[in-house]
Amino acid sequence: MMFADGLSPCWSAASALRVGMMPPLRGFLDQVDLDAPETRAPWHGVQRTEHCHLPHPRIRACLPYLGRTLCACQGGASSHRMVDKQSAAIGTVAALWRYPVKSMMGEELNSTEVTERGLLGDRAYALVDVETGKIASAKNPRKWPTLFDHRAAFVESPGLGNPLPPVRITLPDGVQVTSNGDAETFLSGTLGKKVRLAASAPSKPELEEYWPDIEGLDHREIVTEEAMPEGTFFDLAVVHLLTTATIDRLRSLYPQGRFEPRRFRPNIVIDTGTADGFVESAWVGRTISIGGGVRMKITDECPRCVMTTLPQGDLPKDPGILRTAAQHNDVHVGVYAEVISAGKVRRGSQISLE
Repeated sequence: MMFADGLSPCWSAASALRVGMMPPLRGFLDQVDLDAPETRAPWHGVQRTEHCHLPHPRIRACLPYLGRTLCACQGGASSHRMVDKQSAAIGTVAALWRYPVKSMMGEELNSTEVTERGLLGDRAYALVDVETGKIASAKNPRKWPTLFDHRAAFVESPGLGNPLPPVRITLPDGVQVTSNGDAETFLSGTLGKKVRLAASAPSKPELEEYWPDIEGLDHREIVTEEAMPEGTFFDLAVVHLLTTATIDRLRSLYPQGRFEPRRFRPNIVIDTGTADGFVESAWVGRTISIGGGVRMKITDECPRCVMTTLPQGDLPKDPGILRTAAQHNDVHVGVYAEVISAGKVRRGSQISLE
């Protein structure tokens, strides 16, 4: 939508927005003298150019309901256009995590490529129980009690368009094996069951999940069989995001618990500054952009399981972690996302909510 030279785009947009507007909002604009100086007075809280003047406060009051900003300038005084509302900054990337082998400890990254299948190389491998054909998962710690004692990392950084490099696995005793070597023999020994290290998932993968005796869970003291997304080693979605606000909220609710992001195995930890509460729950159905290029749709809240209670490294076993999530946020911690636009993300990248 083009505007004549010297004409305030906000003024013209305000006039145009009267058409089709809900009556109460149209009434706001009807009371505004669009020729009055204060109508064209700058609003310093929003980015503008020297040729752009933001609208009168009454018009601004309509913006959240209209779902559009009245002004977004492109070029100089003679070239302006209307665009969708500006994204709201919600935080920065505080940490990036990739888990090359499902249910093992992963590797923290400074930057990574993001594809339609999530962070490049995430859950690229999994162990398969040779006897049952099911995916080995720490969700059933009674069967796989030492999976979290294993750590996996690629021998070199994966590159887009190239075959994934081998993965190096550090066993509980410190011995290191690689996926292109005799890893399966060593892993079968440390886990006490014959396993196969798979780089491609079956068409209909399944895992077993143990449900502890905690009020609020869908099941209690039972092991169930759970389907996974076809052809992948993911539980439910390709990207898991977690905010510092949620971690801080959980710490306040259960101070004696060791709430650390690594308990929840997120891919992206978002530093939300002074935001309070389970803020990411409100993002479900919305789209976020990271660093201006990568875009993801938040698809659902992330239901938690017994894995959050298990010991890992210096973190002790603590059923109170899961119990707190059940009591105060319907067993959810963090959110899941699907990738809309691929690209590269880095620690410190700005994140906006569209």
